[in-house]
Amino acid sequence: MKEDIKRENLIRTMQSHRICVIVPTFNNDCTIRRVISDLLNYSSDIIVVNDGSIDSTDKILEEFSTSIHIVTLDNNQGKGAALKHGFRRALELGYSYAITIDSDGQHYPSDIPLFVRAIVENPGALIVGQRNLKDVDINGKSAFANKFSNFWFTVQTGIKLKDTQTGYRAYPLKSINGINFLTNRYEAELELLVLLAWKGVKIVSIPISVYYPPQAERVSHFKPALDFTRISILNTILCFGCLLYGFPSIFYSRIKNRRFFNGEFIPFTRKKHEKREVNITFGRLCRSLYALSHFMFWSVLIFKPYVFINFKLFKPTEDKRLKLHRKLYRISSFFSRHFPGGKAAIDNPNIEDFRKPALIICNHQSYLDLPIILSLCPKLIFLTNDWVWNNKFFGEIVRQADFLPVSAGMDLIIPHLKTLKDKGYSIVVFPEGTRSEDCKINRFHQGAFLLAQELDMDILPIVIHGAGNYLAKHDRLFRKNPQTLRILCRKPIQKEDGIPLRKQASNFRKIMSGEYENMVTELATPIYWKSFVFYKYAYRGWAVSFRAKSELKLLKEVTMEFADIDKPVYFVNAGVGALPLTCALANNKTEVFSFIENIEDFNVATSTACLPANLHIVHTVWDNDYDVIPPGARVYVSAGSLRAKFKPFNPILINIQP
Repeated sequence: MKEDIKRENLIRTMQSHRICVIVPTFNNDCTIRRVISDLLNYSSDIIVVNDGSIDSTDKILEEFSTSIHIVTLDNNQGKGAALKHGFRRALELGYSYAITIDSDGQHYPSDIPLFVRAIVENPGALIVGQRNLKDVDINGKSAFANKFSNFWFTVQTGIKLKDTQTGYRAYPLKSINGINFLTNRYEAELELLVLLAWKGVKIVSIPISVYYPPQAERVSHFKPALDFTRISILNTILCFGCLLYGFPSIFYSRIKNRRFFNGEFIPFTRKKHEKREVNITFGRLCRSLYALSHFMFWSVLIFKPYVFINFKLFKPTEDKRLKLHRKLYRISSFFSRHFPGGKAAIDNPNIEDFRKPALIICNHQSYLDLPIILSLCPKLIFLTNDWVWNNKFFGEIVRQADFLPVSAGMDLIIPHLKTLKDKGYSIVVFPEGTRSEDCKINRFHQGAFLLAQELDMDILPIVIHGAGNYLAKHDRLFRKNPQTLRILCRKPIQKEDGIPLRKQASNFRKIMSGEYENMVTELATPIYWKSFVFYKYAYRGWAVSFRAKSELKLLKEVTMEFADIDKPVYFVNAGVGALPLTCALANNKTEVFSFIENIEDFNVATSTACLPANLHIVHTVWDNDYDVIPPGARVYVSAGSLRAKFKPFNPILINIQP
């Protein structure tokens, strides 16, 4: 029963990928019946080309006429011609791949699943079966012919193959179509191998078994003198051809298919041999250098001299401090609206005007939280850590702006804050105490709520989204995504309620965490994550970067489809995985399944750094690997590779380029 299921699954897979088997034969009546009988255990799509046999081959083939396609040539034209006729019939029947197998019994049909797997994993490639000739009884002339052919194939293509004489291969028919053979005989297989290599077709070698009967029992059509002469003439022509056409064609195809610069650029993708969460790009470098130059210009060349002149050379006054605050407000407003690739938006649904002082509490995501909050109003005082207070670039500026270090202690801070409150200043506190690692809101400390009680101030919660992704905690380079600050309703402090400070901290954290989750749902769309995902593929090879960029262009077409997803999502043939990764990030509570057949694409997708837990990448080969997709599921299928079995599921086609 298991064998029947296995056979049915193999045949279904071959039909899904439109794979047939071609058997060229000439006077092999002793073996052809067994070969076809064995093949029917593995395939229902068989084409046999009778190359003018004069023995009983035609009668044997007639026995299988209802199970196979038969092409009969009136005269013996050679193996190359037989293959050519077989390929032509396969194309007429709508096949995309043809596995060729010799009819003399030396090849094992049981190796067909190996070819099918290789075809699925390497779409568009030429699959070559590599025989182990060390443990078989092969005559010296055949062994020499193979080594001779291997050498000249390397000279003519630059590709090393250990077995260029094997007839057990799988050809991509689209690539063969239009090729004109120079010869129709035994050496045509070598010619075809060289011509496909010149066209830039990927060549994959897989190990196969081989059987050679005793020398006395063999039927061989190899004529040493004549065939070696023809092979030598062919190799001479191909050697001239590789200089005039072959190598330029290979170079062009590698440029066209972006096969140059395909190695990972480690300085941009790794840090101390560890993969970066997102890779460095020239765009990130330019944005960061631009922002750094602005920061150095305004802090070192403008504000530091301004503070030195007004607060060191001359007597500081309250009016000067207010002017300093207003300048900080203006420059922060300008910067927050012009962060390169990360414009900050202020969402103020309750029309908060900051006229009445309040204790402002905010989640802490990055260094950029300060300029974004400073853009709210001029009269703001921050409680900072010692690093900010003592910074050599802007430490003097924050000190003269009356920002206070938390380490000074409540006894010294509170009297000073009361004075500032009376002057109309609001106090800004980050109750988490430190920046969040994953942008989620951490546990709140109680100190902020003690300050609210001591200063008798309303608590005004504000929530920032996007700053932690734009400039991550352990990353010094800017990324590319919008930032949003949302102002919530202020809450009056009520001392008589007697609510413990710990409980107040917990309640406000719940309010702000809930609002943050709402902002994530609202703002962290697939388009929001587009640049973040691309950074994960950047500088991992020219082809990989290009493929990821092409896949991400589809977001505009499917963004609406991603909205309000609450059931598992399935991607079929999802390329290098950029699209399902984006979907998983944008819908972190939804299970996303990415089915990838191409083995290179699968390796790229699974080796991507910091994949979300709700993304499941599955390497699929056989047709029943997709049986896990339930009826009615949301399925995204790469256009051009739609399988018949997905039609009942109403899949959404996406044009992912191979």
